[in-house]
Amino acid sequence: MTTSRRIVVKVGSTLVTNQGAGLDRNAIANWASQISRLRALGHEVVLVSSGAVAEGVQRLGWTKRPKAMNELQAAAAVGQMGLIHGYEACFREHGLHTAQILLTHADLADRQRYLNAKSTIKTLIALGVIPIINENDTVVTDEIRFGDNDTLGAMVTNLIEADWLVILTDIDGLFSSDPRRNPDAIILREASALDPKLQEIAGGSGSSIGKGGMITKVLAARRAARSGATTIIAPGLEADVLLRIVEGEAIGTRLTAATTPLAARKQWLADHLQVAGHIYLDGGAAKALALDGKSLLPVGILRVEGEFERGAVVTCLDPSGQEIARGLANYSATETTKISGMPSSEIEKILGYADEPEVIHRDNLVVL
Repeated sequence: MTTSRRIVVKVGSTLVTNQGAGLDRNAIANWASQISRLRALGHEVVLVSSGAVAEGVQRLGWTKRPKAMNELQAAAAVGQMGLIHGYEACFREHGLHTAQILLTHADLADRQRYLNAKSTIKTLIALGVIPIINENDTVVTDEIRFGDNDTLGAMVTNLIEADWLVILTDIDGLFSSDPRRNPDAIILREASALDPKLQEIAGGSGSSIGKGGMITKVLAARRAARSGATTIIAPGLEADVLLRIVEGEAIGTRLTAATTPLAARKQWLADHLQVAGHIYLDGGAAKALALDGKSLLPVGILRVEGEFERGAVVTCLDPSGQEIARGLANYSATETTKISGMPSSEIEKILGYADEPEVIHRDNLVVL
């Protein structure tokens, strides 16, 4: 008997829509069958599915994915109807209810909405319902989008503290180089999700149907590893692929998490895709944050970029410009600029008040 796991399964547009030809109902039925069997074995499964835009493009009779935001959103609105209906019909055959959840990054960037989303998804899991999650493309803007559903899958993995993120794709896994160009490329069966070499060997763009590529999957695995999750990149049309992965068969590429999971609140901070501003630190402050677990004091700040208010998520960069941490600012950008380089004892004299001696307290800061 395998250990019960909480698994996020992400399927891409190319698979869901049979290379853009329309919903592949056979593939969807196959995944539904496998997931129902996983449920029967005691596993909890959440599905993150691309395909709404691709299905909408097909329904509208367009020959290629549009680039204009309004056309993309229209295609998503049309395609979402067919996508969810397809999943609902297939899961119903196995006596399983489904629930549609549409998210934007704004839903997860706000702490209260983040906790509400987490509670809703966990409640659905407890009720035996299969949550089907997609980016809310009909309302999303560039400022609040995830960018691709690999990233969304990783963030959902972190949100619900899943054990595994399984990314189903149209190739066999991650190779040592692009197998389409190098016939000698070999598949990597296992590696650390945090290995920087993976980003070097991951290919660039994906298909014309979706937005992703192998690089987005590698970065998603790196993000999922922050909450201790293992990522498996595997061929989605392989027979019984999900069941065989759970049984321990070496299919695709397994990217393991070698780090201790972040605390829940710090995971939320780490998962912010957009930040309000940047704080540049001197060498001493960078070391105090990265190695010594200290709070950020104004004396170690060199300069501030961006406009942000108290409570905003900001990044902390070392003297070379490398992001080393992010956290919740106790002061606005204007206030932080005024007290930069000064000891905390001078804050009240400079600003006329002193809310906190730290610009970012270590409890509200995560080292990356």
